[in-house]
Parts: sequence; C-alpha cells; structure tokens
Amino acid sequence: YVHSLHGYFMRPGDTKVPIVYEVDRIRDGGSFTTRRVVAVQHGQAIFSLEASFQQDEVGLEHQVPMPQDVPGPDTLLSQRELLGKFGEAVPDGIKRYWERDRPIEMKPVMLKHYTSREKLEPKQNIWIRTTGPVPADHAIQAAVLAYLSDMTLLDTSTFAHGRAIFDRDIQAASLDHAMWFHRSHALDDWMLYTQDSPSTQGSRGFTRGSLFARDGTLIASVAQEGLIRLKRSPAE
Repeated sequence: YVHSLHGYFMRPGDTKVPIVYEVDRIRDGGSFTTRRVVAVQHGQAIFSLEASFQQDEVGLEHQVPMPQDVPGPDTLLSQRELLGKFGEAVPDGIKRYWERDRPIEMKPVMLKHYTSREKLEPKQNIWIRTTGPVPADHAIQAAVLAYLSDMTLLDTSTFAHGRAIFDRDIQAASLDHAMWFHRSHALDDWMLYTQDSPSTQGSRGFTRGSLFARDGTLIASVAQEGLIRLKRSPAE
C-alpha cells in the first residue's frame, strides 16, 4: 500500500482533454516499491509524482496527540449554513467557494480570517469528510484522502498577513504536495485537519497539516508549498 508521496504541480490541467499517465517502475523490492508518474496533456508534463509503497508490517508505534481544545463538528456550521449566516459579510471569492457543490464537506473552527483583515496566527483547524461512503479499497481511500488534503491548506499561509487566498491581487496555486499515510479511517466520518504555516517568503507559502480521526487517531501527515504571489498593477 502507498505510505508516502510527493507531487509537483507544473502547469494547469485542461478538463476538456484526457490525461496521459507515464509510469516509471523505479524499484520493486521485497518490502518497498517505488514508482514515478508524470501526467501529460497536449504533449507537456503538467504534474509529476513519486510514491513509495510498503507491505503491511508490525513494529514500534506512537503518535502525537490530537489537539484537545477544538470544538466538535456537531457544534459547528456547515459552509452552506455559514453562507446563509455570514454571506453578506465575506468577500465574493469566499462566497463563491462556499456555494460550490463538491464531494467534500468542511466545517471551519475559526471564521475570523473569512470576515476580517486582522493579522492572525498562521494556524487553523478544519473538520472535513466526504459527503458519502468511499469504497473499502486501500488505493481508492488513499487517492480520496490525498485529494481532500489539498483543501484549505494553502489558505493558512496568508493569515499572518491579514490576507485571503481569494484576494483578487493574489495569484495562488499549489506547487508541491507531500503526504504520509499512517492509519486507515472511514473518510465519510469527520476528521480534524489541523494546520500551521511556519514560513511564507519568496512568493511561496509553506504549510503543514495533520489529519486526525475523531477518536484522536493520527491518519495522515501533509506538507505543502504553494505560490502566494502579489500581482503587480499594470503601472508597475
């Protein structure tokens, strides 16, 4: 099963044409297997990934504890409910994001960064889950978990600057995404996605994340660097 991956986003994808995946079999070992994948559209690489797979093994085990001072998901508003309550107070970009239909449901613990320009600590907690059951196939579970782990992560790198990823003068995009899969969990049950951003510089924001089950089990760890570029006005 996949236990870690590191992907690089190089060009925007085109939803109108198929993606060709070129797979390089780097190594087939007794316990570990490594693959390199390049996604190609219009004859150009748009994404590359290296992934490592391991057979199940029993060994030493520990994990960091889940934060204990976080309100549970049942006490928080969904994005649809937030839209109804705060829709007039948030920027249009955030409003459109909340309105969009998606197979992932999220409940942010903190709302201040949506409604304020105050410079905040670059941390946040999000409750997240799929809107329906995911097949009990390890590969599919890992793919869906990797997909949802990209959501909201880069936003955290803007909080210390009183900015939002949806600001019209910010160009934002994922640059690379690394992930380590620790333990299995039903993805249609709530998971706490705790995030922090140690650094933003050079038009790049760096953010880390941990995904916990409600019982405190650490499911996965994530790290991402993304483009956070201030757009120049035509006069500049």
